[in-house]
Amino acid sequence: MFDKSYDTHSRFKEHIRPNPWDLIALIIIIAILVTFSWAALQMAQPYNIGQQIPISLLPTKLPGYALRTVLRMILALALSLLFTFTIGTLAAKSKRAENIIIPSIDVLQAIPVLSFLSITVVGFISLFPGSLLGPECASIFAIFTAQAWNMTFGFYQSLKTIPNDLIEVARMYHLSAWQKFWRIEVPHATPSLLWNMMMSMSASWFFVVASEAISVANQDIRLPGVGSYIKLAIDQQNFQAVCFAIICMLIVIILYDQLFFRPFLYWSEKFQEKKDGDEKGTKSWFIFIIQKTRLLIYSSYLFSIITTKLLNISILNKPLFPKTNFKFPIKSSWLWMLFTSSMVFGSLYILTMFIITSLPIDEVGKVCKLGLYTATRVFVLIIISSIIWVPVGVWIGKRPKLAYKLQPFIQFLASFPANLLFPLVVLGIVKYKLNVEIWTTPLMILGSQWYILFNVIAGTLEIPKELHYATDNLGLKGLSWWTKFMLPGIFPFYITGAITAAGGAWNASIVAELVSWGSTTLEASGLGAYIAKFTVVGDFQRIALGTSVMCAYVLLLNKICWQPLYKIAKDRMQPL
Repeated sequence: MFDKSYDTHSRFKEHIRPNPWDLIALIIIIAILVTFSWAALQMAQPYNIGQQIPISLLPTKLPGYALRTVLRMILALALSLLFTFTIGTLAAKSKRAENIIIPSIDVLQAIPVLSFLSITVVGFISLFPGSLLGPECASIFAIFTAQAWNMTFGFYQSLKTIPNDLIEVARMYHLSAWQKFWRIEVPHATPSLLWNMMMSMSASWFFVVASEAISVANQDIRLPGVGSYIKLAIDQQNFQAVCFAIICMLIVIILYDQLFFRPFLYWSEKFQEKKDGDEKGTKSWFIFIIQKTRLLIYSSYLFSIITTKLLNISILNKPLFPKTNFKFPIKSSWLWMLFTSSMVFGSLYILTMFIITSLPIDEVGKVCKLGLYTATRVFVLIIISSIIWVPVGVWIGKRPKLAYKLQPFIQFLASFPANLLFPLVVLGIVKYKLNVEIWTTPLMILGSQWYILFNVIAGTLEIPKELHYATDNLGLKGLSWWTKFMLPGIFPFYITGAITAAGGAWNASIVAELVSWGSTTLEASGLGAYIAKFTVVGDFQRIALGTSVMCAYVLLLNKICWQPLYKIAKDRMQPL
């Protein structure tokens, strides 16, 4: 007995005794914490309005700028995740909230980043007077608006597709709402959520110039970062600096993919269908190091114990609103309708009075015509992107091993800011005398087309292997295979991607319809150029008019196009 206990104690000591791999992992983790702590301290520097922060185009400055940019993105991603868990869950579990939240997100994702900045930057600066935290918070909020909507849509969709057998398991074990959320719903949504997080992180690169080189109301605030570096390089026509920015972006994307997304993707695989033996899971050098450690692995066991105890805390497992016998004298549905109607019509009245008191009525007709031009571009681009990327996404998704290998390359392409193509676009249009209205249009979809690809890949990966085997046995091939099996299977994911891609295209119009390279500026007719021009000079009435018309177009398109398609998708949101 003594020998046995001694042997057990020895194995325990051996298990938690650090090894060289623990030291390597610890050095990497400490280095990450130290560098981000330094970047966080830089964000709280003293600052006054009108003060110019020097930005240098020296390549040696890029690592520090990249660190500041990535920190803003990670903070925005954390806020987006919190927003997703709260708002996405509320929309999935409450029909009344769903009818308000989903159309609202459709509109919010179409509101340009510049419109958000023009409204919020003054408030954040007032909140932190004499500190750089004001502009930094405005920049983080702008990046948040480029990330949150896609993640919320994806999480909402995942909660709508929870298999019935998992719901029965929750009932069988009498899980509370808190336990069901963390043990059933979040694990089920994790694989899709991670792909949407990667897409959202990539999408935020597209607007990094607008969020770091803030030009609002004749104020030019340039925060140290890759975005302001790119803006300065474009203004000075420094093509070499643009190339340095591209190389820096590629290195940064590879690093945070290996250190952040790859470990989480590897962890999320335990929530997915078991892979075949010939299909290797997600791998990276950082995962390899963690797997070789002892102390870190043992720490994960302790973390698991702590989270289990948190899930079982009695106060968190009680109903938030205990049932009572009290009843309203009027039906709550009527109260809710009265409240929402008052809020909507009150906001519309205030907005209308703000616009029409200082603008001629024919300005509204002009802006509506510009909106029609932009809407046509968005519609055509979504069709073209769908024709290209749905087959490609299905082809990649059918090969999980290839999907994980291609993921960092797709991330880089999705992260590539359209601003870096401005030199080629402007020079090409001027040299060959091309039509500005047509040849600036592809810039609108450059970043948002990847929403379709990412969601189609995620949808294809979600289809069980058994169904693929069944279609093979039934001999489904060609057009029948697409129409009867694959397209119905990925349709909910595709609609989510198409809606977010359309919203992203509307948003991207602010940088795609007004492009510049040095002193040469090209303008295409559209709402994006209209909003971008008047944001710089601080004409808030015209900014409000342009944003309102854009929201009206989005609501109209949602009503006649996306809502019917999304209803079909929700009917298909059942396990295959």
